[in-house]
Amino acid sequence: MNTLQEQESTRNLVDRWVADLAQVVESMTDQRPAVQWRAANGAAAGLGIGTGPDMLWSSYKLRCPEQADIWIVTPKPTWEHLGTATLQATGLEASNSSEIRKTWLEILSQWVAAFVRSAGSHIGREVSSEDAGENSTDIPCEWLFASLRFGDKELAPIAAAFSPALLNLLTAPDPADERSSASLAADPDASPAAGELLPSSRTLDLLLDVELPVSISFGKTQLPLKDVLKLTTGSIVELNRGISEPVEVLVNHCLVARGEVVVVEGNYGIRIQQIASRQDRLRTVR
Repeated sequence: MNTLQEQESTRNLVDRWVADLAQVVESMTDQRPAVQWRAANGAAAGLGIGTGPDMLWSSYKLRCPEQADIWIVTPKPTWEHLGTATLQATGLEASNSSEIRKTWLEILSQWVAAFVRSAGSHIGREVSSEDAGENSTDIPCEWLFASLRFGDKELAPIAAAFSPALLNLLTAPDPADERSSASLAADPDASPAAGELLPSSRTLDLLLDVELPVSISFGKTQLPLKDVLKLTTGSIVELNRGISEPVEVLVNHCLVARGEVVVVEGNYGIRIQQIASRQDRLRTVR
């Protein structure tokens, strides 16, 4: 079995990432495709993945802080279909190949950004990415092939290759889990670690129905009073968070998680992608 499928946590990570692709495409085209993926391993040539003009290779360097790589290969009919659908959703019926290609690369960058966030949460470390251009690889890798279907039309699958270094990061056991397992093995009657909930705690039961205010922080900024007084309808206030960065989920003004904005039946929502560390929570306690 492919390594991406052997470990449940890694398989779940890939499941979420493929689902993220459907969400990104829907946000750009107003059409949500059905998606599914399969795994494979080996070199690109052995899997029938070429490097000709009909295959668009995109490579990204990830740092966490070790360097790892991911390559995404999109068949021309697929990126042309998705790029064209995106431009049509904005009201542009006719576009040249260069515009369609750039549009697909923007969709791809958003998909990779979603993977970077999920990978950081998965391994418990900050992960950053850098576009490394249209470079291919011939080293044996673990691959996923993501297929998108719009009604009766199924697009040629998009292939993504995980370098051995990246795969090692994603499948390495969590040191905290190892310590916890070792502790339980040494003392099966040991009490739960700090931070775990005690189901039989009567004190906790008394608090479960307490209502707390939940708010979402898109960013912050500081303005001189003279600029605040100038604010009128239509004024724009620039915040300190990039458009691709996760927003913060605050409970009772305390940071508890980070996530991405989604739309649920016409209402805004937040998909949780990372639970804040204890240090982050303590820094925001008032």
